[in-house]
Amino acid sequence: MQKEEEEEDTPTFRLPCTPLRASSVDIHPNAKWKQNAINVAGGNERGNGNNQLYYPYGLYVDDDQTVYIADWLNHRIVEWKCGATNGQVVAGGNGEGTGAHQLSYPSDVIVDKERDSLIISNSLNRRVVRWSRRNGINGETIISNIYCCGLTMDENGSLYVADTEKHEVRRYKIGDTQGTVAAGGNGKGNRLDQLFEPRYVFVDRDHSIYVSDYWNHRVVKWKEGAEQGIVVAGGQGQGNSLTQLSYPEGVVVDQLGTVYIADCDNHRILRWPKGATR
Repeated sequence: MQKEEEEEDTPTFRLPCTPLRASSVDIHPNAKWKQNAINVAGGNERGNGNNQLYYPYGLYVDDDQTVYIADWLNHRIVEWKCGATNGQVVAGGNGEGTGAHQLSYPSDVIVDKERDSLIISNSLNRRVVRWSRRNGINGETIISNIYCCGLTMDENGSLYVADTEKHEVRRYKIGDTQGTVAAGGNGKGNRLDQLFEPRYVFVDRDHSIYVSDYWNHRVVKWKEGAEQGIVVAGGQGQGNSLTQLSYPEGVVVDQLGTVYIADCDNHRILRWPKGATR
């Protein structure tokens, strides 16, 4: 299907690009990475074995380097210990479905350390679920009727969820099931007070929100309480130049304000220093 045909009210989920997570340390603006990576999970062709993944989507790296992966087409969350050759299913893995023991195309996962649980974006079931890390068999629905994609949590325990159907990011304080609009919420579009299928979200220490604005090919920053965002990356139309993005997904911001973006259709990770235009 051509991309032009995908632009409709029903959110589209194309082949995944993993969302990025925060770094606890500053990264030097001129830091370089080794060009040859090593596998930390999967790498044994696609499949549903314990040493396989099938279109992994979101991931979360815990303090001990344990990786939790939203294994999208296997409808499960898999835990991979550092150095392990096999993963362990810790949520779902019972086929696609709507049961409390099942997931349907999970797109993201984070760890809630205070409650020793996973919080999962259970996308096609239109709900966010909590799953105990202590041999949890079933998930508990904590947010319903939301076409959720990416999610994250701030230091106060507030949850931020990208709603791709309503073109907004909602903030849920502890115990709140309705939430409030934290970004977007003015219909789909390319104005600064609008989003067009937001995918992933990052929140910094000042509670500013960074959103990968998928169909607008940009990353937008919304300060706490702001009525519109500020474009901090892309926004120059779809393309592959260093001033452009093409369907951005994951986004993370380090403590220097440098933005790192999974630029999905360009098959690259881009680094945008604070205030840069490219």
